[in-house]
Amino acid sequence: MYGYGYGMGYGYGYGYGFSWTYLLVIIGLVISLAASAKVRSTYSRYAKVKSKSGITAAQAAQTILQGAGIYDVRIEHIAGNLTDNYNPTDKVLRLSDSTYNSTSVAAIGVAAHECGHAIQHDTNYAPLNIRGSLVPVVNFGSSLSIPLILVGVLLGYNQMVITIGIALFSLSVLFQLITLPVEFDASSRAIRILDSSGMLDSEEVGEAKKVLSAAAMTYVAAAAASALQLLRLVLIFGGRGRRN
Repeated sequence: MYGYGYGMGYGYGYGYGFSWTYLLVIIGLVISLAASAKVRSTYSRYAKVKSKSGITAAQAAQTILQGAGIYDVRIEHIAGNLTDNYNPTDKVLRLSDSTYNSTSVAAIGVAAHECGHAIQHDTNYAPLNIRGSLVPVVNFGSSLSIPLILVGVLLGYNQMVITIGIALFSLSVLFQLITLPVEFDASSRAIRILDSSGMLDSEEVGEAKKVLSAAAMTYVAAAAASALQLLRLVLIFGGRGRRN
C-alpha cells in the first residue's frame, strides 16, 4: 500500500533519486502504525477487564441481534485475533478467538460493533449499501491502477493512460472515505445498545467506547494514508509530460 516499486523517484525534473513526495508515504505509514498501536494497546488493556454481567461476546451478539428482531444472521467462531467481521452477503457475523468466548468489556464492545453492521444491513443503511456496491469496482480499479500508470510511463508519459490509472486509484480513496461513516455509525449503535440493554454498566460502556473509538481511528488512518498516496501520484504524474 505504501511503497509501489515503480520508479517514483522522479522529482519534478530532477531525474532519478529521492523525491520529497516520499514524505507523504512516510507520513501515511506513521499515521497507520500509530493508529494500529493505539487500538492494540487499548484492546489489550480492556480485554483484561471482565464484565460484571459475565456474558460472553457471542452471547452478547446473540442478545443484540434478537433484540433488533434479526434472526437470520449466524454467529460463527473464526480464527485469529481481532479478525471479527460481518458478511452481509452470507449474513454471517464472525467473532475471532480473542472475542468469541471472552467476557471482557473489550470483546463485548467489538461484538456489539459487528452487530451494528448487521443492523445497518437489516435497515438498509445507505452508506453500507453504497460501500458494498463499490467493492467489485474498487477491486478492479486497484488491481489495474498502478500497472496502467507504469504503462503510461513506459509509453513516454502518455498522460491519458496515466490519468486513467490515477482515476482508478482514486476509487480506493473514495471507498475508504465511505467506510468512515459506516464504521462510526456501527460503533455509535453498539454503544447505545450496550448502554440501554444493561449488558454493561455505565463505567463499562465508557470503557467499551474507548476500545471502539481507538478502532475507528484505524479507518481514519487508512483513509488518510490512501489520500496521501493519491496526492503523491497526482503531484508526480498528474497533468505533466515526461520532463528531461
